[in-house]
Amino acid sequence: MSERASLDAIVIGSGPNGLAAAIALAQAGRSVRVYEAEPTLGGGMRSAELTESGFIHDVCSTVHALALASPFLKTLPLADYGLRFAHPEAPFAHPFDDGTAAVAERSVADTSKSLGADARAYSRLFAPFVTESDRLMKAILRPIGFGDPLLLARFGVIAIRSAAGLARSAFTTERARALFAGAAAHSMLPLTSLATAGFGMGLIITAHSVGWPVAAGGSQRLADALAAHLRKLGGEIVTGTPIRSLSDLPPSRAILCDVTPRQLVQLAGDKLPAGYRRRLGKYRYGPGVFKMDFSLHAPVPWRAAECRRAGTVHLGGTLAEIADSELAANEGRVHEKPYVLLVQPSLFDPTRAPAGKHTLWAYSHVPHACTADRSEAIERQIERFAPGFRDCIAARHTMFPADLERHNRNLIGGDIAGGAADITQWFTRPVARLDPHTTPVPGLYLCSSSTPPGIGVHGMCGYFAAQSALKSLR
Repeated sequence: MSERASLDAIVIGSGPNGLAAAIALAQAGRSVRVYEAEPTLGGGMRSAELTESGFIHDVCSTVHALALASPFLKTLPLADYGLRFAHPEAPFAHPFDDGTAAVAERSVADTSKSLGADARAYSRLFAPFVTESDRLMKAILRPIGFGDPLLLARFGVIAIRSAAGLARSAFTTERARALFAGAAAHSMLPLTSLATAGFGMGLIITAHSVGWPVAAGGSQRLADALAAHLRKLGGEIVTGTPIRSLSDLPPSRAILCDVTPRQLVQLAGDKLPAGYRRRLGKYRYGPGVFKMDFSLHAPVPWRAAECRRAGTVHLGGTLAEIADSELAANEGRVHEKPYVLLVQPSLFDPTRAPAGKHTLWAYSHVPHACTADRSEAIERQIERFAPGFRDCIAARHTMFPADLERHNRNLIGGDIAGGAADITQWFTRPVARLDPHTTPVPGLYLCSSSTPPGIGVHGMCGYFAAQSALKSLR
């Protein structure tokens, strides 16, 4: 695309939502250009050799269930650009101190069989929604209040509850309760908060319906495939070009910003009405993440052999222990036994490490902008369920919340969710507005995970922002 007097649209940021927005615009025949501040495109989908040469680590997102469940991304011919997903035998596992583990299998029935007294309860809770998962994901992954109201109502009666409350009322065994809690803790919220049950429900439903895969070769491959498709549609991508003000941009009819509210205020400045700026200034960011990447010379020596079949492992013991850890992160405290989310991609994607070697990724939730070194606590939690783990480590790489923010400017204070996802902010994300992707400035849109439907590599925030922009581009 040659320089022209005015582009139809400019997108700031090349994360999954920015790229999805640009693709949706280009599909509609609009001229679009993406500006990315970093030298490498992808936002939260970047990969790099963080520890040693030949070991590919995902800098942020790794498991891509929502990419497969996304009503928009799954329509794109990304396999034509070399994208392939590697599926673990079991989506996730949850080990216990007695050397056993609860495992979420691809099948609801197989998972139920391993839960003893809670087998029927688990099946009753999940089987009906897994059967209708396509409809459910289409209804969930869109702005609030639209689409399939009867199915949403059925799901919402359960999802609106707290994860701790649902786990204790639905299940009688600690195994099933903890399995559910480990999934719900992805919310980065106290498990006693309303609607945290919805996070656990949604993620477990995707585990059964589409799996929890990784992109073969690293998450960068997903970003590269999206970018390649955009270019084929005629879109442009300019990397290594930070946009500090909207005045830095060439003329365009629409600007879509894959940024958080604080950054939008910095970009737009006085172009935003004072009242809207004040409302954006009240937007709350959530806990951060302390992340570790490891290169290993042997697989993790899990005490529970079932964990070797799982791509993701949730470390935290009981429901009560996980709940206490997540409460601490939200109250500004570090926890001695933190909930740890761990992914072992090279067990199922051998392209990520030299032959016989492995990569490992683990993080714990920490207070917003936390400066405490959580390396010892994370490794201690892994050792708790895999004695001898430290003997397998060849090299390690750590990222504090500030490091994550330097790498990706959307990760304010290490918050990977684009803002606190509690129920009070979920329905007014980023502010209460009929179309949350629009702003009071004509032609200016917000397309990040700070808008509905929020966190996850699904691209739907960008897709819906693009639909809003297209109405003004007709």
